[in-house]
Parts: sequence; structure tokens; C-alpha cells
Amino acid sequence: MAESLTAGVDIGTTSTKTLAYDIDGKIWAERELEYPIYSPDPAWKEQDPYEILRAVEQTLKNVVEDVAKEGKHIGTIGFSAAMHSILAVDENGEPLTQALTWADQRSVHETETVKAENGQDIFERTGTPIHPMAPLTKIMWFQKHREEIAAQAAKWISVKEFLFHKWFGEYIVDYSIASASGLFNIHKKQWDDRALGLAGITENHLSSPVSTTYQRSDLRKEVCKRLDLQETTTVVIGASDGVLANVGSGALEEGVVACSIGTSGAIRTVIDRPYTDPKGRIFCYALTDELWVIGGPINNGGIALRWMRDKIMPDLKEECRKNGTDPYDVLTEMAESVMPGSDGLLFLPYMTGERAPFWNSDTKGVFFGLTLHHGREQMVRSVMEGVMMQMYAVVVALIEAGINIKEFRANGGFARSELWKQMMADIFESDIVVPDSHQSACFGAAWLAMTATGQKESLDTIHELIPIEIRQSPIMDNVTAYRDLKPIFLRLARNLQSEFSAIADVQRAHAEGKRTLSTEKGEIL
Repeated sequence: MAESLTAGVDIGTTSTKTLAYDIDGKIWAERELEYPIYSPDPAWKEQDPYEILRAVEQTLKNVVEDVAKEGKHIGTIGFSAAMHSILAVDENGEPLTQALTWADQRSVHETETVKAENGQDIFERTGTPIHPMAPLTKIMWFQKHREEIAAQAAKWISVKEFLFHKWFGEYIVDYSIASASGLFNIHKKQWDDRALGLAGITENHLSSPVSTTYQRSDLRKEVCKRLDLQETTTVVIGASDGVLANVGSGALEEGVVACSIGTSGAIRTVIDRPYTDPKGRIFCYALTDELWVIGGPINNGGIALRWMRDKIMPDLKEECRKNGTDPYDVLTEMAESVMPGSDGLLFLPYMTGERAPFWNSDTKGVFFGLTLHHGREQMVRSVMEGVMMQMYAVVVALIEAGINIKEFRANGGFARSELWKQMMADIFESDIVVPDSHQSACFGAAWLAMTATGQKESLDTIHELIPIEIRQSPIMDNVTAYRDLKPIFLRLARNLQSEFSAIADVQRAHAEGKRTLSTEKGEIL
């Protein structure tokens, strides 16, 4: 009889990844497919739910085929998904809207309304910071600006819920995805009446909340046929990508902090109870019925360095193409030529607004301390340092929330960069552990599924399979340099919040003026 494997499926913001694991954590197959983000307005970030569904099914089908060549089959599937997606569907389950991603900023004004009226109360009940990322404020936007869609909407669901409805004909949502919606009471594990009232909907407009270990073995026959799956395949609903990344990197103990930087970034640790920060700086999302994850995401990780490459040094890519070099290697060499602290140049990396710990979508990027002495080398290094100092700002919020930090575990693309890791060690003033864990959200989804189906005794057993690859230690001279700069960075970030909003209003007015002018000229927008 063919050996049964578990597939971990991670429905990400820009791609879906599917990996097949055996019970020892060995990877037997891996597939990935990307899909676009549509932006018909600068503030809008949307996706086609059917494109995502096709990517999930294609990667899964390919993995099924790949493991079959090894004499194995997929017996269990566990899911991870990006948080905060939302779309409206009609009575037949067909989309009335595109899927809005976490990056969609259209509900800025609705967010400010909630903050002004009862934001802290809603946050304390739901654990989701009041921000345009949240489905709560996005639904409010539709109620105000697209009344005809709001009136037709039978359900408001996430992308994962859309897939599960197509596969099982039922609307269900796991506690983890629900807890990132701004609509779910994390203390009662049910939809929150006050939040629903703000959104102008009832429980009937939402899916039924279930545990992250909820499982089904009754896939529709046409799905099994389409994907070459056995009808006995068990599907575990799983959780969100953020909390499962903690599982996949082995950061399952309170005080063991998972740190990741890709396009954006995040700091997270596991606790055994729901907790909401009195200052509203960090989120609290469900992992299982007994475990919760607190922390904060930052908007601007690697995307800030990409901006430096594309906008400040637009000739770099062409030069590197001719020389056969990687632009990021060149940027890293430039940064390494400058002493820690970038000769007193600070960068606030708020190119796309910011989430934790300020939760202000109006924040903007700032170079501070710029002199005639500073050149591109210092600017490059200060951009990298600025990203890491923003990560440190989230760490400060965790410490002030009472978390006794025992260890930092780094994962994501940045963990392959010696300079990034050294900066983190120096700015955090701590050793940085890099676990040998590939695609941590997929691994976490698979491991949660194995635990839910009894193949593994507990989530903690994953520790046995994640060796430590690297341990990066701080350099004391660098630590001293950053100690002078960190408090200035944090004061700047706090004190500029009102000015960020002021300049954002000016920028929006200018953008509206350009739209009006273009329309008058008959240009297509």
C-alpha cells in the first residue's frame, strides 16, 4: 500500500505553495504558482478568487502527481492562508467583488471613524488592530460606497472560505482567519455583536467559525477526480500564514520570537491565553483552541530596499544585467562599506504606510540627519537599518506587554543575508537563531494537520525536526552605535504621526487634482 503523505498548502498574497511531507518532515514534492494583484485605484489591492483557486488546485494536483511517481499518495491536506482577505458572494456563492487583500487601503476614512468612536473597545474584543487591512473596515467601505453590492451580498468571506465552499458546499472559517477579521470576539470565540453592528451585517452574512483542527473527509467527487485525490482524503482547515509560520519555525514557546522579513515583515510569539495590548500596538490571533499568537507586522521590509534599487538607482539593474551580477549583492556591498549607524543617517521606512506598532496607513518614508557628507552608500545602509529598527519597535511593544523574550528565530528571505542577520543581532542586542526550516507556513500547516489527525502527538514534536542552522551573535561595537540611534528613531516615529497625516492629506488632494485634470483632458484612467 502506498505511503500516505501530508500536503501543506499556503495560500499567500502573491502565490500559492504546496509541499508534501512525510511524518518525519521530509519534503517529497514542492510546487508554486504566482498570481497578480490588481490595482484599479492606487489605494486598491485586489485579486481574482478564481485565479487563486486554480493556483491551489494546480499546485496540489502537480504534487499529487509528483509523489505518485515515488509510490506515495496524499492522504491529508492542511491549509495556511494570508490574513485579512475579504470578498462578497451572492446566494450561489459566486463573487460579487474581487478579493481585497490586506494591503488594500480604500477604507482609511472608515478606519478613522472606528478609531474615533470606539476603536479601543473593538480592538480589545477582537484582537485585531483598527486598520484598513481589516475586513471590518472594508465591509464598512462597501456599505457606504457600493450600496448595491452590500445589498446583494449573501456572505462576506475570505479566500480560504471561498475554496472550502467550492470543495465542500459549506461556509466555514477557522478561528485563526476569523480572529484577524476585526469581527470575531477572541474571548468568546464567536462573532462580535458590536463589530457586526459597525459593519452593518449579521452572523448570517459570515461563515460558521470552527477550530483550526476542524477536518472533513467528504470532498466532492468532482474535486477528487479533478485533483487525482482519493475520496478518503482528509482536509484540515488549518490557520493563517502568520501563526503557522511560528509552528513551522519551531517558535511555539512563549518568549521564543519568530522574526521574518520578506516584502514586509513580522514579529510573533505564542501565548496560552488571549491578550490585547492596552495601547493597541500588537495583534492577538488564534493558533489553536488553547494557543494564541501576539505580535505585529510591518509593511515595509524588503520592499524598501527594492524601492532603493528601482527609484534611487534605476541604472543598477541594467548594469548588473551586463555584468552578470545580482543588484541586491551590489547594494549589500555598498551597505557593508559604511559603518553601523550610516554616519548618523536614519531612515523611517514607511513607504507604504505602516502597521505595527503605530497602525497608521498615512505614515511616510523619511531620511533624517541627511548632510552633504551622505551618499548612496549611507542611504542604502540606512534603509536596511531602518527596516530592522522598525522590527525592533515591535519587539519593544512585546517587552512592554510583559513578554520575557528568550530567543529570536529568523526566517524568510532576509535570513539568507549575513548583513541583515548581523544587523538584527546588533539592533536587538541578542543572538539570532536561524532554524533549518523551509517554507515554514507550509510546514506549519502540514504539521497542524498531522496533529489534528493523530499522526503526531502534539505540535511541540516539530522541535525534533528543526535543527539550528546558524546562530548570529551581536558585535558590541555595533551595539553601542545603535544604542545612540534607536531612541531617536523611536521618538521620530512617534512624534511625526500627526505630520504624516497632514502630508498624506496634501498628497491625496494632489492625486485627486491629477485625476480631475486627466479626466478633463479625456485621458483614460
